[in-house]
Amino acid sequence: MERPISPSMKSLCAIARLVGATVPDVDVDITGITHNSTEIKEGDLFLAFAGARVHGASFSAAARMRGARAVLTDADGATQVVTDLPTIVVSDPRRSAGILSAWFYDEPMRDIFSVGITGTNGKTTTTTLLYQIWSHAGRESGLIGTVETRIGKEVIASKRTTPESCDLQALVATMRERHVRNFAMEVSSHAVSLERIRGSHFSVVGFTNLSQDHLDFHHTMEEYFQAKSALFTFEYADLAVINIDDSYGQRLAELIEMPTLRLSRHDVRADWSYESIRSHLQGNEVAIRGTGGILIEGLLPLHGDYNLDNALMAIAIACESGVDPIAIQALLSKLTGAEGRLESISVGQDFGAFVDYAHSADAVGRVLEACRQMTQGKVIAVLGCGGDRDWTKRPLMGRALADGSDLAVFTSDNPRSEDPAAILNEMTRSLQVNSPNAVIVDRTNAIKYAVAQARTGDIVVVLGKGHETGQEVAGVVYPFDDRLVLAAAIEGRA
Repeated sequence: MERPISPSMKSLCAIARLVGATVPDVDVDITGITHNSTEIKEGDLFLAFAGARVHGASFSAAARMRGARAVLTDADGATQVVTDLPTIVVSDPRRSAGILSAWFYDEPMRDIFSVGITGTNGKTTTTTLLYQIWSHAGRESGLIGTVETRIGKEVIASKRTTPESCDLQALVATMRERHVRNFAMEVSSHAVSLERIRGSHFSVVGFTNLSQDHLDFHHTMEEYFQAKSALFTFEYADLAVINIDDSYGQRLAELIEMPTLRLSRHDVRADWSYESIRSHLQGNEVAIRGTGGILIEGLLPLHGDYNLDNALMAIAIACESGVDPIAIQALLSKLTGAEGRLESISVGQDFGAFVDYAHSADAVGRVLEACRQMTQGKVIAVLGCGGDRDWTKRPLMGRALADGSDLAVFTSDNPRSEDPAAILNEMTRSLQVNSPNAVIVDRTNAIKYAVAQARTGDIVVVLGKGHETGQEVAGVVYPFDDRLVLAAAIEGRA
């Protein structure tokens, strides 16, 4: 993970006092923080968290060999740390790590107009649109998310939607060092629950929507909602921007105490809404009304009602960051959305072809509805469900695919350790899958089949993996990019 060129330096005793731990007998200077023993640099503090299978403290010897000067861990981890490494013991290492990391890098988020976006769907597109608006407006900007991380024009591969707290704070400190003025990041519910954003403070936090997903982790929708809601406090932000067309968004806006801007596609009483929307093949011709009488008109080259929601949030927040609405109107037609989100694949065919990351029933329904609005022909859709994840959404996703498409092809996603056929059985157990609909385990063959059914004016959409470039099967990640496979299937059809 990126770190500032100019290192910070704090004493181990000062760190112990900050996190409320016993001050060690020996003091050393700490010049960096990481939770990954393979990324240790000379002078680092090693954060040893309890893992799902092993405790991070079991890697303390490797961390010491790479130059770690001390360890922060819990009581269980302390028993596994090599004896010659000074150790700070706390009850909740992840929580302490967030507070410590922000302090260590002198709270970099407070020096940048920083935005955190949460919600089941729309996080990637909303943050990408914000990054594009700022960049087109001539501002050095940053982006942290599922698809990629950007510091200005530099692109860094993302390992997860929201980085661990030490990586996050180091990354934002690097942005500050490079004179980034604005940055937007996706905030997952896992990140909130696992304390990755503890110590962070955003200028604005946004809520897109909430629908069933991640119940393997959160167990219930209420627990999922509470995880998202925890972001909307003065601890984490100064201003909330909320989509009140979503029922959970409406509830959130009524619950929180912080200043709030309400967004709605149709409700003109909201702080930001659409005065008019006219859809056509190039996107949507829109008129947006915002606070203080702001009016922004023009072509928004994005399809689907959900992208109207994402764009409205991005535009409202961009205005809050100080971008002139006139400048936004001028660049509206240049916005492209995010990679792997209803991404068009064109190799000269006479039908539409798209790839999308939709991996919840609500997202599948939204994307298929958007495809329906773009064609008078058939909507042919390919979808699978991931293994080792929330199994309760599988029949819901299967039903959404069947209901939203004219021809449904059920296939594998990332089966991981599960049997792909068993996952498909769960997706289709309440459905009658009659020809030309199909269940095809092999994803390449499923995509080829879908393409073979397409006629002039139809749309083929491959759902679930979006920007991903690999498929995980039985613990092995094989190269697989829906965009490349779809393009090859179109080029290769008779």
